[in-house]
Amino acid sequence: MTILITGGAGFIGSHLAESLLADGHSVAVLDDLSTGRRENLAAVMDHPKFTFVQGCVTDRAVMHSLAETCDQIYHLAAAVGVQLIVDEPAHTIKTNIHGTEVALEVAREHNCRLLIASTSEVYGKNTTVPFCEEDDTTLGSTKFSRWSYAASKMIDEFLAMAYRQQYSLDVVCCRLFNTIGPRQSGEYGMVVPRFVHSAIAGEPITVYGTGEQSRCFCHVADVIGALTQLMSCDAAMGQVVNVGCDESITMNQLAQRVIERTGSASEVRHISYEQAYGRPFDDMLIRCPSLERVGGLIGWQASRTLDETLDDIIQSLR
Repeated sequence: MTILITGGAGFIGSHLAESLLADGHSVAVLDDLSTGRRENLAAVMDHPKFTFVQGCVTDRAVMHSLAETCDQIYHLAAAVGVQLIVDEPAHTIKTNIHGTEVALEVAREHNCRLLIASTSEVYGKNTTVPFCEEDDTTLGSTKFSRWSYAASKMIDEFLAMAYRQQYSLDVVCCRLFNTIGPRQSGEYGMVVPRFVHSAIAGEPITVYGTGEQSRCFCHVADVIGALTQLMSCDAAMGQVVNVGCDESITMNQLAQRVIERTGSASEVRHISYEQAYGRPFDDMLIRCPSLERVGGLIGWQASRTLDETLDDIIQSLR
């Protein structure tokens, strides 16, 4: 099988490329390297079944040329990271929506099965736990640019479902909850690599806000397993599916856990969101998925504990 991954030089995409090649598939990666890195693909660059193309998912000509020989497309290319989203909201909206438009267009024309990476951000400030795929969403005011990411990914999902309804396209949207693991960069605000870098360096671990906001973290290898199984699942087509772990931890607890796992003497300090991002910021207190749908479709659940995942990250960064 021949498979295209948009955004394949990113953290998740590079792990996906390795997994698909290991399973015997031919893999093409398209990435403009705006947040992805060639180094992420170092292990597969010389693989005989691997092709890397530097380019943008919004380039229709490039996407069509790659898709015409493909059976499946994993559309992971997007503006990612809270810091980038806050700093470049216009880029976020255009990249996410237009990129998905092109991915859907070429998938339809070339009869490719398509998986779109969405996000738990679409649940917004919903407080009904756990978050179910059919739940209503509650986004904050448009004055907070961070919600532009959630809104753009919601449009991606609406577009995908429209293509399913109108054109019978085989497409599934995966709402990814916090995915972590080796190769993830803290450059764009990702919390775990930031905390681990600070702990290893013996520097203060900086927690934004009160630190009582909670998240659920899942190892990237477990997430990749879910994505590949969902891509192969006929019953998943036309569905939106949560993918992640349902073990919650607050940021204060996470900071302490990182200190314990690294044996660090780092202290924890708190700063306001406004100090962190240089402008007013709106956040959600909790983000925890219902995994009933993904379990029913493919019998999937995460196999790695948070401690195992943290140890893997710590080892890779050391």
